[in-house]
Amino acid sequence: MYKRIQKLDLSSQETCFLWGPRQTGKSTLLKMLFPEAIRYDLLLSTEYQRLLREPKLIREQCLAAGLDGNSQRDPIIIDEIQKLPILLDEVHWLIEEKGLRFILCGSSARKLKRGRANLLGGRAIRYELYPLVFPEIPNFSLTKALNSGLIPRHYDGDKPERLIQSYVGDYLKEEIAAEALTRNIPAFSRFLEAAALSNGEILNYINIARECGVSSPTVKEYFQILEDTLIGRQLPAFQKRKKRRLVNSPKFYFFDLSPVIYLTRRGKVVQGSELFGRAFEHYIWMEIVCHSSYSGLFYPISYWRTASGFEVDFILGDHEIAIEVKSTELAGKTHLKGLRRFKEEYTVRRSILVSLDSKPRKTEDQIEILPWQIFLEKLWGGEFNRK
Repeated sequence: MYKRIQKLDLSSQETCFLWGPRQTGKSTLLKMLFPEAIRYDLLLSTEYQRLLREPKLIREQCLAAGLDGNSQRDPIIIDEIQKLPILLDEVHWLIEEKGLRFILCGSSARKLKRGRANLLGGRAIRYELYPLVFPEIPNFSLTKALNSGLIPRHYDGDKPERLIQSYVGDYLKEEIAAEALTRNIPAFSRFLEAAALSNGEILNYINIARECGVSSPTVKEYFQILEDTLIGRQLPAFQKRKKRRLVNSPKFYFFDLSPVIYLTRRGKVVQGSELFGRAFEHYIWMEIVCHSSYSGLFYPISYWRTASGFEVDFILGDHEIAIEVKSTELAGKTHLKGLRRFKEEYTVRRSILVSLDSKPRKTEDQIEILPWQIFLEKLWGGEFNRK
């Protein structure tokens, strides 16, 4: 069992939402943190049907147990809350009248928002759980991560291909399509494949719409569904223009490598190939996103690209840290062009090239060339947080 970084520290004082895609380990984490907590699991058909008929049962059971803010030790856990939004009215009453605390766990807030469910009026702290990250995995294998993804079951599996196939087929192509309220399942399946092929690339809605046989507005809605269901997120373009004309369109990354592995049918990722470079960049993006959330810093992440083609993969904060990712074993001046152009226009606290180099280096103009392991150790060690 992995020791997860996410600790839900504020759950001792506040009600919390815990969101995350399926199989990232939300239920396992909650059982580990709160083994004695009262728990309602809405994936159990009997529990779901019972509370669907009588939502007030939660309130009545809490009252019968004499629970209030003073006597409660562990938060009350409701797993897969999006399946039964009406329970949030009961939760809201118990928070207000009895001072109780809850952890409301789910894989998508889209149904709650779309149905205008009671989201507790800002009284709940939002947490997210992501796939595994570098410091959570003893003896971490980059090759395994790039070929299996970092959903725990997939990373642990001896033959993860069937697990990934099931995940994409049963979850993404069925449950997420149901969120779209669309009967055009084939078009949504084609969209998922096109989105995977353009993973990490600048979004072109018109081209993707043409490939899927749907309109551009429909493609934009499909991408919004993937974001709302936590299956991916956009990486915005850096907007602070100085001299050069900038690209403004966002990029899109899936939340994990495994959907991309399956949907693109790309085969084994081998070091030195173009696929390895794209997967390596995607992986570093995942670590940065998770760190931004788990650290509680929530710093913005963007990319910078000029109309003439100079690019930096990730800009952290306003323009404090610029990061370029290259899957080369010996970084040279050709790999530093984007970082150097960015430094010409902005005051940058640190410029970093993450690579497969064996040892760290620093150029005369203060660009750090860091092996990926050292970069991740510094990232998770909080070194980049310090001014």
